[in-house]
Amino acid sequence: MPKNKKRNAPHRGGGGGGGSGAATSAAGGPHRTVQPFSDEDASIETMSHCSGYSDPSSFAEDGPEVLDEEGTQEDLEYKLKGLIDLTLDKSAKTRQAALEGVKNALSSKVLYEFVLERRMTLTDSIERCLKKGKSDEQRAAAALASVLCIQLGPGLESEEILKTLGPILKKIICDGTASIQARQTCATCFGVCCFIATDDITELYSTLECLESIFSKAYVKEKDNSVLSSTSNTVLHISSLLAWTLLLTICPISEVKKKLELHFHKLPSLLSCDDVNMRIAAGESLALLFELARGMESDFFYEDIDSLTQMLRALATDGNKHRAKVDKRKQRSVFRDVLRAVEERDFPTETVKFGPERMYIDSWVKKHTYDTFKEVLGSGLQYHLQTNEFLRNVFELGPPVMLDAATLKTMKISRFERHLYNSAAFKARTKARSKCRDKRADVGEFF
Repeated sequence: MPKNKKRNAPHRGGGGGGGSGAATSAAGGPHRTVQPFSDEDASIETMSHCSGYSDPSSFAEDGPEVLDEEGTQEDLEYKLKGLIDLTLDKSAKTRQAALEGVKNALSSKVLYEFVLERRMTLTDSIERCLKKGKSDEQRAAAALASVLCIQLGPGLESEEILKTLGPILKKIICDGTASIQARQTCATCFGVCCFIATDDITELYSTLECLESIFSKAYVKEKDNSVLSSTSNTVLHISSLLAWTLLLTICPISEVKKKLELHFHKLPSLLSCDDVNMRIAAGESLALLFELARGMESDFFYEDIDSLTQMLRALATDGNKHRAKVDKRKQRSVFRDVLRAVEERDFPTETVKFGPERMYIDSWVKKHTYDTFKEVLGSGLQYHLQTNEFLRNVFELGPPVMLDAATLKTMKISRFERHLYNSAAFKARTKARSKCRDKRADVGEFF
């Protein structure tokens, strides 16, 4: 990953990054001290003024399109200030909804300056929710932390966030009594934040060790040829493996060689798991490891290549009747590509379109990185690829393409127009099917 992605203007501490979001009411009224998680009655005035902010669906469903058509940038920032205040509310449900609302908004718009000024307030809210919240609240807080680092990109600000939240995330990931779902989201968050923020090689190695200590528990023991049964921890193992694989792509060659020696012959055991997502995660990770190994040594040789390709070929042509058709279809598609990568060193290039641009995904490293950020940002990734300098550097897209308002307007399709288009397409398909049925009926009558 490119290392020259540092922001030039390090706004540290100062008046903007403090607790302004927490100390000021959403209406911009007089300052008051907010005691988070206290038993004091919530301010009726603030709650009534901000009650609409606690519904994250407005950001999740509408995204940036609402801002262009129904409001302004100031409207979004005004709503976000109210949501940030509500992340300190005494109600767990309100805090969770506020965290999700902020996360959805930041996933669909790039608000670097706004986030930069309030990063300390947001970090403090995330820290409190991770420490004192329950499962769903911890998941919402960890998801917001990932998006926060994506907004800021590499630099001192993200390093401070990782320094504050890293130990808490690691504690939750390794806590066997914590919710599996919370540990799963924290594993993804830890990997993404470390990928973006860390410049300390020892911290990178420590994160790798933490993650591999989790997913390595899923390995089948030696001389045990039984099928690996999925457990409640399988989703955690999958997230830890994928986060570990992401971080491996930015490790020095010497460390990559160590990890290959340690895990190359153990990862294939995960291909026998009865969970399709674990099989796919293991297969794609293996393909990426082969790509890294051959990048370091063009004549790289894997000792158990015959048994591995036999296993991959079986998964690529799996016809097991006990598995769901959707799972089999997805698995066969993935493992055909994995088998080609192992046998032929080939990767099927994919094209991603966003706005007027196109990006070609032509390697397993690039695919895994893209899939990771797609999981975090969802549909907002398309917008971030156009405007987020950090992601454009990661995928080597160059500076953002500047478009005038007229061009943007011609590119955008309103929700109503999209509805009409989908309705017309549905009617056309229905009409075509009806004609086809009529023809079959005529043929039947003829005979």
